[in-house]
Amino acid sequence: MGIDIGGTGVKGAIVDLATGALATDRLRTLTPRPATPDAVTAVVVDLVRDLGGSGPVGAAFPAVVQRGVARSAANVDPSWIGVDVAATLSAATGVAVVVLNDADAAGLAEMRVGTGRGVPGVVVMVTFGTGIGTGLFVDGTVVPNTELGHLELDGEEAEKRAAYAVREREGLSWSEWARRVERYLRHVEMLLTPDLLIVGGGASKKAEKWLPLVKVATPLRVAGLRNNAGIVGAAFRANEVSNTPR
Repeated sequence: MGIDIGGTGVKGAIVDLATGALATDRLRTLTPRPATPDAVTAVVVDLVRDLGGSGPVGAAFPAVVQRGVARSAANVDPSWIGVDVAATLSAATGVAVVVLNDADAAGLAEMRVGTGRGVPGVVVMVTFGTGIGTGLFVDGTVVPNTELGHLELDGEEAEKRAAYAVREREGLSWSEWARRVERYLRHVEMLLTPDLLIVGGGASKKAEKWLPLVKVATPLRVAGLRNNAGIVGAAFRANEVSNTPR
């Protein structure tokens, strides 16, 4: 089972680990406001119950996550900082829950069964949704918790100008927003010199409206799993952890 906890929605499904396809319908609930530990945990408990799967659960979480503990909370309530997310969700659901950064989860799925499969070198997964998440991979291995959406760019935190939610909130046209995305991705190029940029998150569902307008030097492709990548990557990670000898 994979669960993707976002700033706007919490979604989950059972995942076919052989193919990365969703084996059930995707269930989605709006993220509570405020997105406190108790409120979000209650939503996760309902999802796990409604999906009814057996086996480990993976949860993608929008924060820096170290050994299951949230070290930041950009798009959920700040009261998550310092909380052992894995222990909290495991206790509440009654099943073992493995937690990782949401963009790392999405990138893991894309590197395994999506657009990044078989691509060597430096690959950066960028998710455009409520905020901007990033997953950095070097020859297929993740460098966790990069969170490059919080880079300062033009005197402001990047995701406050170029997140998908900003386009909707400010009423930007697709071309106006694409210029902001291009400015951001060129900055990422300057820092990391990637071999491939993969864009995902909620904005990937409408990639045809804006992606052709973004001009960067690096090959730029849309996530093969679109906005389901976080669910799939979380399930992959949970399966890995459950099969690792202790």
